Parts: sequence; C-alpha cells; structure tokens
Amino acid sequence: MGGGRVGGGGELLVGVDIGTASSKGVLVTADGQLVARADCPHRTSQPRPGWVEHDAEMVWWADFVRIVWQLVAAAEGRALAGLGVSGIGPCLLPADAAGDPLRPAILYGVDTRATAEIAELTAEFGAEAVLARCGMALSSQAVGPKLRWLARHEPDTYRRMRMLLMASSFLVHRLTGQYVLDHHSASQCAPMYDLAARRWDPAWAEQVAPRLPLPELAWPTEVVGRVTAAAAAQTGLPAGLPVTTGTVDAWAEAFSVGVREPGEAMVMYGSTMFCVQMVRAVRPHPGLWGTVGTLPGSYAVAAGMATAGAVTDWLRGLVGADFDTLLAEAAQVPAGSHGLLLLPYFAGERTPIFDPDARGVLIGLTTRHGRAELYRAALEGTGYGLRHNLEAMSEAGGPARRLVATGGGTQGGLWTQIVSDITGLSQQLTEYAVGACYGDAMLAALATGTGSGPWSWNPVVTTVSPDPVRAERYAEFYPRYRELYPATRPIAHFLASQQRAPASP
Repeated sequence: MGGGRVGGGGELLVGVDIGTASSKGVLVTADGQLVARADCPHRTSQPRPGWVEHDAEMVWWADFVRIVWQLVAAAEGRALAGLGVSGIGPCLLPADAAGDPLRPAILYGVDTRATAEIAELTAEFGAEAVLARCGMALSSQAVGPKLRWLARHEPDTYRRMRMLLMASSFLVHRLTGQYVLDHHSASQCAPMYDLAARRWDPAWAEQVAPRLPLPELAWPTEVVGRVTAAAAAQTGLPAGLPVTTGTVDAWAEAFSVGVREPGEAMVMYGSTMFCVQMVRAVRPHPGLWGTVGTLPGSYAVAAGMATAGAVTDWLRGLVGADFDTLLAEAAQVPAGSHGLLLLPYFAGERTPIFDPDARGVLIGLTTRHGRAELYRAALEGTGYGLRHNLEAMSEAGGPARRLVATGGGTQGGLWTQIVSDITGLSQQLTEYAVGACYGDAMLAALATGTGSGPWSWNPVVTTVSPDPVRAERYAEFYPRYRELYPATRPIAHFLASQQRAPASP
C-alpha cells in the first residue's frame, strides 16, 4: 500500500475508488487542494477462461478500510465534511438480505461468461427494442445477461439473493445500511433500465431477474446516508459523516477533469481505455453504450477498449525492459513503426465491435523489427482503436468539441502524442490526474454544499496537439487497421475456440 501527503488547510472531503487493479483514495480541501492520497494494489481472480472476479470482502471492503484509516490519520483531527465513493462497473455482486456477498463479484465487460444469455435475451426482447429503450445493445458490459447466467448456473445463489450490488453501492450499504444505486450504474443494467424515463422498467426487470428486489435509485450528487456507529468503528470515519450515492469509476473520473457539458469528452489511459462523451440526447448506436450521466438529467455515450496499457504491460514483461527504457526507444521509431500494425484485441474487444472472441494481431513483422518497434506499434494500435471509437461516438452524439486526457498512461507524453497524431484531435491535461477518487471528493463537495463547489477545482495545464506530418502518415495506416479485423476475424474465432477447449494430452 502506498500513500503520500500533498498539501493542507480547512474542512476536508474524502474520495475513494475501487479499481480493477488497485484502489485509491484522496483527502481534499473544500477548494480542491490535495491533502493526502493513498492506494492499495490488488488482483482480479480469473477462475475460468472468460471469467473475471473480485472478492468483495477481501478486495473492495478491505482496500476501503486500509485506505480510509490512512486518510483519517492524515486529517490530523480536522473536520470531515463528506465522503464520495466509486468503483468498477457495471458489476454483479449478489448479496443476501444483510448485504453480505454470496459469491465473488462478476466484473464488467471484461467478464464474458454470459455470451449465451446475451443472445437469448436479445432474441426475447428484440435487438431494436433493447437499443431503443436502453440506449445500448446487450453485451458483456450489461448486467442483465449476467443475472440470467447466475440464475441458470448457480440457482442456489440466485434463490438466496436479495440485493444487486456493485462496488460503490456495496460500500454505501456497508457504511450506511442503505440499499441504493446511482442512476448511471442502473442505466448499465440493460435491459432492466428505461433510459428515457430514467427508472427501472418493472416488466423487463421481472423477466430478466424474477423476484429480485431492485435498489432505490438516486443521483451521485445526493447524500443517501450517514456513516453508522458500526462502520465508524471499522473504518475510523466519524459516525454521522454524509455519504453520497457513488457511481462507476469512469464517470467519476470524467467529472474530475471537468467533462460535464454536452460536447465534452474524456479519454482515460490505463490498463483498458475508456471514453465518455456528454451529449444532449442519446442517439442509440449499436457499437456504443448510451447512459445517463452523473448530474441529474444528463446523458452520455461511452466506449471502452478491453485492453490498452495491458498490452504494453504484457510486452514489457515479455522483453524484460522497464517502462522508461521502452518509452525512450519507441520515441526514436518513426510513425508507423517501420511498417507494423497491431490489432489490440488481446482480451476480445468491447466497443465498437462487441466481439469477445476477437484476438490480437501483429502484422508486418520482419527480422529488422525489435522491441522498440513492437512497443510503438502497441501504442499506435490503441490509438487506432480509440479513433475507431471516437468516430462512432461522433455518429451517436456529434463530434467532441473538447477532449480531456487522464489516467496513468498520460505520463511520459509519447502515448498521448501518438493518439493526437492518429485522431487529429488536441487533448487537454488537467492539474490533477489523480483519478476517480478525486471526482468522488468533488461529488461529495457538491452533495454536501461544502465550499463554493468543485467547478474550478482542476484547471487545464497542458494541451497536446497533433503534428501534421505524423498525422498524414497515420492517415495512410488507419484504413489498413480497419481492414485488419474483418480480414482476420474467422481465424481469430477459430483460435479463440481452441483456447477455450480442454488441453489434450
């Protein structure tokens, strides 16, 4: 576990986010200055091919408790005004009537176990009807198919289930006793949420998850409860501290960098790559997720790549070199990586193709290529994938008039420059790229009325602009990138089936 003290002064807010590979927390003043931060790494469990899980007690709650104790100590007795939480989502954590987990949480779109249920529910409700009502097609990202999978394959667990929890709502229930979910997270529970009406659809929900009590709905800008005496004893938080509804991490992170108005978009550089664009109204697109936003009445379209930094992490481990060395070497390689193209579908792909059996492809290899070219090709491949998604988002919500980059992958500058060169778009970087936990603190400030509001907390400090020469070079490569997936799809699907097959002697 890591942590650090950064600044100080005045009434304080706490934000905690549960991520895929680590949890993070911040202590922030009423005007947005960092006082302290803490993090706690963890691992996912992959018990079978296509399954990705977290133990909610050992990961979500244990991380939260460790982080909060450290942040409370850093407060040195100063008053806390509110707590905001977020987490990976949409997830499925089945819990009993007391809120205790019945099995490990089934994670978001990276968990692809419910393929048969996706096809089944799409046939039952109709693809066009689902897209029109829910703002998204059913995919591995949707919670509805995971619920049906649970009922079919683990019927005893489903019979005992009384709560549908996600990372944020699990923390809120553990802290306050309230069974509540934010509207944004609910809007990713397709096909159970009506996007236009902004409510559960009782008939569709009953068909997907019979007799399951669904949580009350609230916005991430609302206080939904206060820390109980029992939770205070476990966490060190003061009893009675206001707790917000919480939300999915990517939307909290978008809020943290000022993406709140229609036409504003965020790209989050991490193990995966995620994009959120605020829109006035959702025009359903079969290759994207249409959702409600964090602010009441707002809407967004979103896109997510299954792997991004995970590909470069894999490559670093394969060649045995550190990040700084590979980055420096890749920076010396010209645009196009001396004639290499990489398709970054190493864990299938989410948007805009929704193909869990897609696979990674590297084409153009010769003996002259080394690790520098491979590393740059990996960065370029994610850049092409992002451009593909941004084009789809433009179709669904209009072109982004402002693009903000955040996440650990913005460090070093090469990856963001490659993306700007490939997409032809400038990217803004803000003063703080702490992540979703900073957005959680912002939402807590808004919900509790602390300070003057978070609207000026995180100013833009840097802009990455496309280089016209490299952009012209990438314009030659991009159409070939788009041809690569359909050309290799049948082979990838065959290989995916072989990867799932039992090993032969």
